[in-house]
Amino acid sequence: MEQNDETKVSVTLGYTLNLGNFQSLRLDLGVVDSKRQGETTNEAMERVYGFVEAKLTEKINEAKAEIAE
Repeated sequence: MEQNDETKVSVTLGYTLNLGNFQSLRLDLGVVDSKRQGETTNEAMERVYGFVEAKLTEKINEAKAEIAE
């Protein structure tokens, strides 16, 4: 009988971008995902963290580009 592992991992990262003149932009991204078959909880956490980190970096760069325009 196959064991149903319902372990979830959640990662939320944030970044505050200083815009000057006492203004800032806060970006927060998060993902909740399930541990995949054959994957340890730590492996699942690293996979989800890498995804969120890459997406947050992408969104920070987009925001900086828009501000620079």
